[in-house]
Amino acid sequence: MWQETKHGLYKQYTFHDFRSAWGFMQRVAEAAEQANHHPRWQNEWNVVDIWLNTHENGMRITDKDRELAQTIDALVEPQVANGVESNVAKKSTKITEMQLYADGGSRGNPGPSASGYVLLDMDGQPVLRAGEYLGVTTNNQAEYQALKLGLEHALHDYQAHEVHVYMDSMLVVNQMKNIFKIKNRDLWPIHNACVELTKKFEKVSFDHVPRELNKAADTEVNKALDEALANEKS
Repeated sequence: MWQETKHGLYKQYTFHDFRSAWGFMQRVAEAAEQANHHPRWQNEWNVVDIWLNTHENGMRITDKDRELAQTIDALVEPQVANGVESNVAKKSTKITEMQLYADGGSRGNPGPSASGYVLLDMDGQPVLRAGEYLGVTTNNQAEYQALKLGLEHALHDYQAHEVHVYMDSMLVVNQMKNIFKIKNRDLWPIHNACVELTKKFEKVSFDHVPRELNKAADTEVNKALDEALANEKS
């Protein structure tokens, strides 16, 4: 479903592979040329994000955007049988070993916050991308919530036995590895909840990665924040 955000009409499409995503983008490009109305989009492997707004009308959403959105949806429908779904890739009933990229952000610290997480199989194919608005909290709380949400989905949606966690928060990673002590008592409950979750897997590993390698989860954080704050203003 298309969503109205401050950046325009928005929708995410996830495909089976890059070839399918690229073919879809080519069809959309042709339709946009015919309509003389062009989207803003981004592509990361099998995922295509599209925003529609009307430049000559102050970047607002108009009937031109809604008409092009319908046209774009029609271009997707023939591919559904080949694995195309909106928002997340089709879930497998069971993926024994997974990768989890998790991130959290707060605009103000404390301030409006969100968590984002991406689950991938061991071939690097995303099976779930999601973000959740948390309200007003801190950056560290948002980071921990992202970890908790990602682990819960890995456990309950995919019955994973082993999860490799990657985060750009050195604090969370080292606290989960018992390298850093938890000095902030406000983090005790969410830390303990994450620890209890890890006990339900055969193995959970934690690795710190630079922010540039965690962009997919960061994108979900900002998307959830942008949409929530835009809805509050409307």
